[in-house]
This record gives sequence, structure tokens and C-alpha cells, in this order.
Amino acid sequence: MRSGWRLIISGLLIFVFTNIASAIIRTTFPLIFGPDVAHRLFDSRWGFVIQGLTLLTPATLIGWACGKLFENLPPRALGWGFTRGWLKDFFIGSLIGAVSLLLATAFPAMTGSLKFTLNAPLLLATIGKTVLTSIPIFIIAAAAEEAIFQGYPLQTMARSHLAWVSIIITSIIFSSGHLDNPNVVPGFTFINTAIAGAWLAIAYLKTRNLWFPLGIHWAWNWTMAAVMGLPVSGITRLTPDPLLRATDSGPAWITGGTYGIEGGAACTIALILSTIFIWRTQLISADPEMLRLTDQENPQRTPQPLSIFESSTGEN
Repeated sequence: MRSGWRLIISGLLIFVFTNIASAIIRTTFPLIFGPDVAHRLFDSRWGFVIQGLTLLTPATLIGWACGKLFENLPPRALGWGFTRGWLKDFFIGSLIGAVSLLLATAFPAMTGSLKFTLNAPLLLATIGKTVLTSIPIFIIAAAAEEAIFQGYPLQTMARSHLAWVSIIITSIIFSSGHLDNPNVVPGFTFINTAIAGAWLAIAYLKTRNLWFPLGIHWAWNWTMAAVMGLPVSGITRLTPDPLLRATDSGPAWITGGTYGIEGGAACTIALILSTIFIWRTQLISADPEMLRLTDQENPQRTPQPLSIFESSTGEN
């Protein structure tokens, strides 16, 4: 089967089955726990964990199944395997994600557009509870999006040396999915989220596992919300008692206003610089086996390095 059809079929399967899983959860929880309890649960920050698992599970299973049925690939080819260096990639990704977010806030902080103060009135235990309990929320939510957007649809096109096609498509879909969030900033929300989609896709291509982009993704969101006290794509209820409190003096085109830093030009600059660093750095590289599984169509011969700008003269 040609890579374009693999992309379409896998994307449709992920869309259908994640929606079916979500509908099952939305239907069964009120029956099991009662409508009021289920409503409070879905509206709480732990509702994000449920939503994340509802997306992560079918996206991963479909990725494994498509890899096996269409390309005779083992499950580890999807990128969730504990291959050599996976933990290192996760920790380096987490560091890069946190530093990239701090870079985004440094620009407006230096001009006085954003000011940060310690959340002093609250007890350390209260802040610590928010900082620590938000970690699994952000990890699961980020893992779900990585499995969908950096999973099989991107990878199957990469094996045809057409990764850039999938990056464009998935980045647009990823960005469009955020346009219903609270306090969306016209223009900047779409542009920055699309850049973030490409940022994470390039992070995958650098290591050929999902642990590295997962580290970047969750740490960016967690640092933004739990540490800096900023909204995550317009959402504020995930971290009720962050370490710092942010005061936004504007202008909104720099700071993002009530949508958060992701709605402003400071985020655009930080994402572009971080993307360049990821693509150029020698701190991380792909495991040889993962490179073999993700760089060429089966049957595989001598692995060749993949460039996202390189088009294939073979099948597409």
C-alpha cells in the first residue's frame, strides 16, 4: 500500500476510534458514578487525565496495528519502546521544553510586559501539591497528542521520505484543534500552535522515538502553568496554586494576553529558536535500530539519513 493511503487510512482510524472511545466514556461514567459526580469529574483537572488516556490508548493501538498490517513492523517501531537511550531522550527533552518556555517568558519579562512574583500567601505544601500532582496530568495529555500527531501517520510518510507532507497536515490539524480554547488570539494562536506541531515533529525525527518530543511537550506546558502561573492555551484550571503569579501588562501581541504566552510573538521567537537548536544539536541522536525501522520502506536496505526537506523519487 502506498504511503499516501497509509496516511489517510491510519488518520481516519485514529479519528473514528478516539471519538468512539470518548463517546463510551461520556456515556458510561454517568451511569456508573451518577450524572453529578461524572460532570464534576469531567470538569475537574483530572478530566484531562481521562481525556488523555481516551486519546492515547486507541492512537497507540492503531499505530501498532497499522505498522504490522501495512508494513510488517514490530510495535517498538512506533516509538514507545524502551530502546537504548529512551530515558536520556525523555530527560533531555524535558529540559529543552522547560528552557524553551523560560526563553519565551524572558522576552516580555525583560521589557516589563510580564512580571512574576512568588505565590507567597500560600503554604509551601499547597504549592507543592499543585506542582507535583500536575506532572502526570501534563505527561498523559502530552503523550496522547504525541501518539496522534507524531505517531504512525507522520512515521509512515517518513519511511517514504515525505515526512514534510505529514508535518504540514498534522500541524494544521493540531493547530485547528486549539481554536476552540478560551481566549483565542486571532492569528497568533493558529501560527504558534502550527509551529509547535512542526517543532515536536522535528524532535521526533531527530531521535525516532516519542520519548524526546513527549519530554519537550509536557515540560513546556508544566513549566508554563505550574511554575510560571500562566494559562496553557487559554486554560487556567489545571494548576490552581502555581509557584509564581504572573502579572500581564501587555501588549497582548507580545504576551498573548488572557490566552497565555502561546498567543504572542514572544512564543513565536522561542519556538523557532528551539526548533533550530533541536535540529542542530549533537546532544541526542537516533538509535540505529529505530533509524532502520523508520527511515526506509520495507524491505529495508542500508539506512540513509532522512531530511524532512527531501522528497522521494519512489512511491508516495
